[in-house]
Amino acid sequence: MVFGDILFWLIIGLVVGGIAGYLIRKLSVVRKARMAEVEADKLLTQARDECKEILLKAKEEAVQIKMEAEADCRDRRVELQRWDKRLSQREDSIEQRTGVVRKREEDVARKEKAAEEIKERLEKVEQQQIHQLELIGGMTSAEAKELLAQKLEAQVREENAQRLRELEVRLSAEANNRGREILASAIQRCATDVVSEATVSTVPIPSDEMKGRIIGREGRNIRALEHATGVELIIDDTPEAVTLSCFDPVRREIARLALSKLILDGRIHPARIEEVVQKAKNEVEATIQSEGERAAYEGAVQGLHPELIKLLGRLKYRFSYGQNVLIHSIEAAHIAAAIAAELGADVNIAKRAALLHDIGKAIDCEVEGTHASIGADVVQKWERSPAVTKAVAEHHEESAFSSVESFIVAASDAVSGARPGARRESIDQYLKRLEALESVANSFNGVEKSYAIQAGREIRILVKPEQVNDLETSKLARDIASKVEAELQYPGQIKVTVIRETRVVDYAK
Repeated sequence: MVFGDILFWLIIGLVVGGIAGYLIRKLSVVRKARMAEVEADKLLTQARDECKEILLKAKEEAVQIKMEAEADCRDRRVELQRWDKRLSQREDSIEQRTGVVRKREEDVARKEKAAEEIKERLEKVEQQQIHQLELIGGMTSAEAKELLAQKLEAQVREENAQRLRELEVRLSAEANNRGREILASAIQRCATDVVSEATVSTVPIPSDEMKGRIIGREGRNIRALEHATGVELIIDDTPEAVTLSCFDPVRREIARLALSKLILDGRIHPARIEEVVQKAKNEVEATIQSEGERAAYEGAVQGLHPELIKLLGRLKYRFSYGQNVLIHSIEAAHIAAAIAAELGADVNIAKRAALLHDIGKAIDCEVEGTHASIGADVVQKWERSPAVTKAVAEHHEESAFSSVESFIVAASDAVSGARPGARRESIDQYLKRLEALESVANSFNGVEKSYAIQAGREIRILVKPEQVNDLETSKLARDIASKVEAELQYPGQIKVTVIRETRVVDYAK
């Protein structure tokens, strides 16, 4: 019973506590709700007050903006009225000016019309005068214009020829003086002996009995010598001489040395021939090396490739018109250095290219092409300066000069080859050159006769006086010189002299 009562009262207490807690929570919620309503009323009241203030401020700003806008409109209205007044004034001014311009245009039109009438009257008068002049002169206006044009053309041509002649005389004198100074200075620095060397093509023998020993039994000796040297031996009826024939001057020199030693030794057989030829080759190669080094030293050219030095040495055995090519190259290098120093050009490039300009002749019997192009290809392999290669390629004007140094090399080559005693020509070549020179001169109109004199260094032309006047002789001389330069090959320079005879004939009656 007691435990049951306790449990009953405990349950009753719990129920009463729960109901009391529920009521307390409900009262608390109602209190918070009332407080929230009060707070909401306060916020609503405060928001209403703020809205009223904002509306008032907005109304005041709207009123202010409206007043400013109305003031701005009034100002713009006044400004527009002012511009309207100005535009109206300008329109009035333009209308006035338009009226003035219109009047002036009318005046101009009247004047133009009057001018046209005057022009028509003048043209009629001019036509009448031209007609009268044609009647008086006996020719039409076209004929008179043609005659006047011909006279003016002849007068202008004569004046131009006179001025050209005066200019040529003055420039020629100045150029000749300066050229003489430069060439005289260059040649004085490298005066050389007259050429006395010539290509050796025969070997002397003590007697004709030696010819049989050279030929050998069944020709074995001569075959062995030709095979070892690459030179053709010609043994004919020429007394006490054996002729050597070969395009390569180095091989010809080797054959000459070997044959000379064999003749002196007296022992001539195939084994001995091979031994002597090998010794001769070694001697010639040593000579080529030393001659190349000597040429570089005398030409004051440093840093040449060994192959170029060797090719330079080969030029010792090469001749051109009787002139030794190696000596000619050294001489050209000296002349080029002197000319380059006078003209302010690059002395090193000029003398280097001049020393190497004919190096193609060392191998032109082995390679196809002109010696200038062959030399340029060879120099290009072992020479670092492109200017030197171009100068070597251009020294015979196979292409246009690309630099002053190229022109200097060509000039030094011509000076060295054209100096007195430098070269010799055969009679046939000499006569052909003279005939070609006279043929070029005779090909021009007005030429009566021409004579090549001074060993082809000068051509004198006699002209027909009725076809060529005094002023046209200058042009004729220049044209002949230009054609000679373009068509002929010759050493040095050729003087062109045109002679016009003045002949006066009268009769005594």
